[in-house]
Amino acid sequence: MPYESIIGLEVHLQLLTDSKIFCGCSTKYGAPPNSQTCPVCLGMPGVLPVLNKKAVEYAIKMVLAVGGNVNEHSIFARKNYFYPDLPKGYQISQYDQPLASGGQIEIESDSKKKRIGITRIHLEEDAGKSLHSEEASDFAGTMVDMNRCGVPLIEIVSEPDIRSPKEAALYLSKIKQLAEYLEISSGNMEEGALRCDANVSVRPIGQEKFGTKTEVKNMNSFKAVEKALSYEIERQTKLLEAGEKIEQVTSLWDDQKEVVTPMRGKEESHDYRYFPEPDLVTVRVTEDWLKAVKQTMPELPDDKKLRFIQQFSIPEYDAAVLTADRNLANYYEEALKEFSKPKVVSNWVMGEVLRELKERQIEINQLKVSARSLANLLKKVESGELSNNMAKEVFAQMAETGKEADVIIKEKGLVQVSDITELKTIVDSVLNENLGELQRYKNGEQNLIGFFVGEVMKRTRGKANPKVVNQILAERLK
Repeated sequence: MPYESIIGLEVHLQLLTDSKIFCGCSTKYGAPPNSQTCPVCLGMPGVLPVLNKKAVEYAIKMVLAVGGNVNEHSIFARKNYFYPDLPKGYQISQYDQPLASGGQIEIESDSKKKRIGITRIHLEEDAGKSLHSEEASDFAGTMVDMNRCGVPLIEIVSEPDIRSPKEAALYLSKIKQLAEYLEISSGNMEEGALRCDANVSVRPIGQEKFGTKTEVKNMNSFKAVEKALSYEIERQTKLLEAGEKIEQVTSLWDDQKEVVTPMRGKEESHDYRYFPEPDLVTVRVTEDWLKAVKQTMPELPDDKKLRFIQQFSIPEYDAAVLTADRNLANYYEEALKEFSKPKVVSNWVMGEVLRELKERQIEINQLKVSARSLANLLKKVESGELSNNMAKEVFAQMAETGKEADVIIKEKGLVQVSDITELKTIVDSVLNENLGELQRYKNGEQNLIGFFVGEVMKRTRGKANPKVVNQILAERLK
């Protein structure tokens, strides 16, 4: 019997505020363990939390980006649960009156667009981080770093609209892209800035009722999400085919062994004994506040992609690649200010620039070649000073050293030979020294023109302008 998978994701996104959601401690990643804490985020008796206004505004930006509805009133609640790395013994989150509801995220898979519904978006605090002895050899047991306690999170809960691991990865990728464009989160999964829990079930195709769902946690990359969901879907399918029941459990994904291992029985909302947080007042988002946040919204990726297609007349594929990353899109537009040939710049950014980023494993803002420097290099190709291949060689040196094109051209002696008189002399010499090939060309072997071009390029050490060489050869061979 064929089965289909039903997937819903709970995405946790750390917000890029300078301070935590209920206190003034720093949120900077990578600080020494337990160095960014205070009585509030450590849950000491008698302390009072104070809501970070910037965290609310960042959350509102994401709601607006997905077309959700910001509720005028929302409240915080205590989610009671044993967290070994959350000293209070409960998490301050939102439950029955969240910040926002509704919205959707559009993904594209195999040239087909699909909209994934959003159930809700709410604010909450992050827990600390437990480090176990199997992850580090310099201690035994489990140690806890409380720096992450109280870092602001938004939780984005999807509708069960996702039907495959690939769709899940695309959905996550779109959330990361939106967060980067909005500048509200780094979205770095390796640093824990973007995490997700997946609710997964399978059912026979055609059946309306959902199957028993399980939860998978601990997925720290898009690839891990796809692998973990594929594993769990296959596991559940095999159990159903064998006539066995699916148990509702919470499992962890082991990225090393690439298996899902049960952790505990899956909780329901009543297990958390939610009740209103008595130390925080109701959050009220007024029309004026909402309007002020709307005015700070940037151009979103889908809008930028459409504008690139219309304004620069580049293919949809190019626009999608260039706008996948906000900084890459900005780099492209900066280069166009200096060299206004959109397709040429597009080809170079998608080719040489992305190749350097991949090989060096860096981001575009770490590249030693500025957008203006790239534009100046392309001007030299257009003027005939450099061939395209020579320009690629120069670009590689620019990326390695940070030097400008003019300096590298002078050091390497890479100026292209375009002098017609000089090239005519070389062409004549090549033809006179290869009379056999010349006769074969006259007898109809027209492809030998490539041989003659190659010989000229050899004699000029690749510096001859190929366009000029071809023109001279065409005249001579008549």
